[in-house]
Amino acid sequence: MKIRNPKDRMDVDIKRSDRVLEVGGGHDPHPRSNLVVDKYTDSNFHRVADLKVLKHQEFLSADGENLPFKDQEFDYVICCHVLEHVENPHRFLAEQFRVARRGYIETPSLLGEYLTPKDSHKWILHEHKGVLYLVDKKKINFHYGYDLCEIFHDYLPKHSIGFKIVERTYPNLMTVRIEWEKDFPFVVDPTDPEILQYFSGKWKGDWAQDFFPPKTYWQEMKDASAAMWDITRSAFRSKVLKKSKA
Repeated sequence: MKIRNPKDRMDVDIKRSDRVLEVGGGHDPHPRSNLVVDKYTDSNFHRVADLKVLKHQEFLSADGENLPFKDQEFDYVICCHVLEHVENPHRFLAEQFRVARRGYIETPSLLGEYLTPKDSHKWILHEHKGVLYLVDKKKINFHYGYDLCEIFHDYLPKHSIGFKIVERTYPNLMTVRIEWEKDFPFVVDPTDPEILQYFSGKWKGDWAQDFFPPKTYWQEMKDASAAMWDITRSAFRSKVLKKSKA
């Protein structure tokens, strides 16, 4: 079942004693992962940089649709920005649910895919009423328009405090994030017109409340303050880390 929507991949409920698998760590593995697996070891088509494995981590070349592990071998599995690439989402997610008791999955959101589209992404995803929907981009004749990836993924996150606050207060803008136990509901290539309307056609004004539920003024202030504190703390940690490496 779905447990919640964490604010980001660091906001996960992993115990100190948990053995953690990461499927598709790519160039930016989660620091809490004990074992990282990746299917593509000699190509960066599905990532933006070379594979990276942290000092405390083990690495294994493996296919996420056929993981070489026993049932429930791990306490937790992390999978960030991989599901949108896979050939068989049913098989891929079944393997996640099989090898771990709990997990976290993150993908581009519907809006995130339109803002920063990638040729390597086979699926466009949207979570609606607790269900994750995956639609094959070819089936909806997905249009690759103006790619704003450099702006939204590189420039603004590094140089704009305002954008960093937006990322933290409205994470649904760019990503879907699900923490789960045993499994979570999903549908591949839905046929329901109510769902398909989100993936094609024009944006409807009343969708804004669905994507970004309204908050009170005080909740907005609280969330913005928490975001600013998190930004300040991250900047401080980054400076300390750079000094320690100098």
